[in-house]
Amino acid sequence: MECLIGIRGKDFVLLASDSVAGRSVVAMKKDHDKMFQLSSKLLMAVTGEGGDTVQFAEYIAKNIQLYRMRNGYDLSTKAAASFTRRNLADYLRSSTPYMVNLLIGGHDDNDGADLYYMDYLGSMVNLPFAVHGYGSFFTLSIMDRYYKEDMTKEQTLALLQRCIDEIHERFIVNLNSFKVKIIDKDGIHVLKDIRPTTKPPVEAEGTQQQQQLMDTA
Repeated sequence: MECLIGIRGKDFVLLASDSVAGRSVVAMKKDHDKMFQLSSKLLMAVTGEGGDTVQFAEYIAKNIQLYRMRNGYDLSTKAAASFTRRNLADYLRSSTPYMVNLLIGGHDDNDGADLYYMDYLGSMVNLPFAVHGYGSFFTLSIMDRYYKEDMTKEQTLALLQRCIDEIHERFIVNLNSFKVKIIDKDGIHVLKDIRPTTKPPVEAEGTQQQQQLMDTA
């Protein structure tokens, strides 16, 4: 029931995740951050089993930090994504696989902004936009229709708002708040949480008209 959204812009990557931490049909908390910082310009959004997400994300983050300490420089976004995919694939073939789905976004001085989509089976692909979870059923068509190369941050946020509004309107589960972060050449920027745009329900208007007719009868 979780949702991750990633959009690559002109020289940045936007990552968003719902903020609900739940188990079965119960929402435990509604301010949960599902994004983990891997380096100063590298961010990973994770969904899946509660224990797996935290353990795997921290394992990857600590190993990337160890690489920087040993070599004196950070892994590129592509190298970090390849390292993550290899570990995910190795654990998949062990007795303790990690049931996690990932979006990795980052900015590299040589390659610019990159967004990688990865699932629990260890498949990985570089994409301009990506969505994990049931939210993909409602948002991928919107992304395909309105996404453009070299989008500005304002245009990307407007597209994200459109996607969140569609999820709120169509999805049976209430995902009422999304954490949003942007990665660019200056690092990782935490933005204000985005909520669905409220719209007056059509049923309420119809009910009001019916009440007026009844009053005049």
